[in-house]
Amino acid sequence: MTQTHARPADTYTPTYFLASLGAGGTAVSFFMYLFFWVPHPGQPVPVFEDIAAAWANSVLPQQIAIVVAMLGIAGFAFLNIKSLIWNLRAFAAFRKTGAWEEMRQSNSESSVLAMPLALAMSVNVAFVLGMVFVPGLWTVVEYLFPMAMVAFALIGVLAFRQLGGFLGRVLSKGGIFDVTAHNSFAQLLPAFAISMVAVGFAAPAAMSTNPVTVGTALVLSTFLGVTAILYTVLAAATALNSMLHYGTAREAGPTLLIIVPIVTVLGIMFMRQDHGMHATFGVASDPAEMMIFLARLLSVQVVFLLLGLTVLRAQGYFRDFVLGPKISAGSYALVCPAVALSVMLQFFINKGLVAAGLMDKFGLSYWLLTGVALAAQAVAIWLVLRLNRQHFARPQKLAVPAE
Repeated sequence: MTQTHARPADTYTPTYFLASLGAGGTAVSFFMYLFFWVPHPGQPVPVFEDIAAAWANSVLPQQIAIVVAMLGIAGFAFLNIKSLIWNLRAFAAFRKTGAWEEMRQSNSESSVLAMPLALAMSVNVAFVLGMVFVPGLWTVVEYLFPMAMVAFALIGVLAFRQLGGFLGRVLSKGGIFDVTAHNSFAQLLPAFAISMVAVGFAAPAAMSTNPVTVGTALVLSTFLGVTAILYTVLAAATALNSMLHYGTAREAGPTLLIIVPIVTVLGIMFMRQDHGMHATFGVASDPAEMMIFLARLLSVQVVFLLLGLTVLRAQGYFRDFVLGPKISAGSYALVCPAVALSVMLQFFINKGLVAAGLMDKFGLSYWLLTGVALAAQAVAIWLVLRLNRQHFARPQKLAVPAE
């Protein structure tokens, strides 16, 4: 007879939505190649026609970059959507179990916000797919922006309902929230989800030419962005106090790096808003100020990256949970910081240093710094593939001697 061992992912937790999120973020990181290396006159982002023109008129290295970017976007977008569908089905089944009711009575109820976080990322990925692979998309884009805003609004409502249910439970009565289990940055996940919705709302602000659409996007993204910032500060402050008392929860150690993607997402939101105010309302934008703004954001990321990696190394997290035999769905939280650092570096290099005139585009120093961004992206790619093998590998059938 044979015995089948279940996959680790079959013991479901909403944290597995981070698998979809990580794949989606990696797909977006490949779009940075096209965004910064393909000329796109006439609109703020490259579209299919720009990519086709660049392919026809470029040299071999740029053509290779275009191929790699398009393959990376397509491949990781597939993983993003595949994982999202799997998670939605698994979550629906999970809600019918006793484990769901048990989770709702604990601090980990907030982990359910990984769902709107992943949904918002998938909407962003869908827009990237449209820009890269759909000819003529920009001719109808003004009709798509309101549809995208409706989608993000629905996701935002879902996020606030889930967050409201959690906060209403833990704040209405004393002694419900376990402070001793608050010794990580896991409670920053709601802020991450809200910030992802905010950056989605900010996209029409940067790309639309309709003042009403731009104004609406500016106001709504500002509300969501401010909400995310406030929640991040409050949750991080209380969590740090708990960590100083009880140490960092080992399996939740990767959450110490969650500040990195939150900063990148909110940074992109601010840049989109800045572009929208400049293009639509004539507000002046200075490249040097943008460079310093991005440098400040990158500094925050480096500080928390060093803090998180220091703790993870001291706890032996990578040895046990990434390279070793132990399994934790929270390991997927390692993907987003790598993606976020790569994307932020690309913006700092191109929208900061190059735009301010401190660096020549495609010069030696440009490629040296870009190499750091590509290295961070490579780490994200490796983590996605490695963790997917760990958690979603097909069960093995082992022979068991008959009795």
